[in-house]
Amino acid sequence: MDHRQEERSGASSAIPKPLRTSAAVLGDGRMVELVYDHNRRRTSLAVWTGQTWTLEPSVRLDTGAELIPYPADNNLIRNEVLLLPSRPQEYGSEAELVAEIQAFIHRYVDISPRFERIASHYVLFSWLFDSFNELPYLRLRGDYGSGKTRFLLTVGALCYKPFFASGASTVSPIFHILDAFRGTLILDEADFRFSDEKAELVKILNNGNMRGMPVLRTEVTRNGEFNPRAFHVYGPKIVATRGHYQDRALESRFITEEMGARRLRPDIPISLTEDYKAAALQLRNKLLLYRFRNHGRKA
Repeated sequence: MDHRQEERSGASSAIPKPLRTSAAVLGDGRMVELVYDHNRRRTSLAVWTGQTWTLEPSVRLDTGAELIPYPADNNLIRNEVLLLPSRPQEYGSEAELVAEIQAFIHRYVDISPRFERIASHYVLFSWLFDSFNELPYLRLRGDYGSGKTRFLLTVGALCYKPFFASGASTVSPIFHILDAFRGTLILDEADFRFSDEKAELVKILNNGNMRGMPVLRTEVTRNGEFNPRAFHVYGPKIVATRGHYQDRALESRFITEEMGARRLRPDIPISLTEDYKAAALQLRNKLLLYRFRNHGRKA
């Protein structure tokens, strides 16, 4: 190997490894968001410059590092556990967007008019949550068959990077997904039966409504060493339960709707069709552009 080859080899070894990302707010004012084209089975990064957006396979930083999207064959993305927009889309005015969100919720869910308005604005808020230091959660409380899961599927499908889990899930992946994607946790049947699982869930809910309050957990490395790690759990959450939580401080974090107190409206469809998925995707696309235009904006 000659000297020039050695120089090239040394330079290449200094190139930082590409960083997978689901979102970033860069120092130069650009915003980056992960998007997924279901028809093409392709992920990319939507990049907002402050005026316009583009879809890019990667984003180069001033440091030389490169941001790349999570791949389309990611298990969460492929199985629609994590829902993403496909591209930014024009939405008109904020009032028109809220009205469209509320009409979508009203089409598929039977809840009180007050909570319907709250849920519509919570969807909008979820796309800007990281501009705030504190947030509340939404909760549906009721017995089996009262419509809690339908609410989670309908409203959750519109929120910022929602991922769906249930009380049957182990708590560990919830920590990892929240930390990696920083999206909205949609949690069904959140009445955990076992005390250790309940304690871990309560940690997420107690710490997750305030910025800067990560949960510390110990992981074991390949060498068998214990490695404390901070998991970021701050973000919007929509939870369905049958009962109350014993922790009164945790109870105060919820805006709650009691389900099953009245008959179901006859116009509510029994099943969620492909039309529902298409309408939800279109709204997520509009909400992505809303995030780009309003993130960090001072009133």
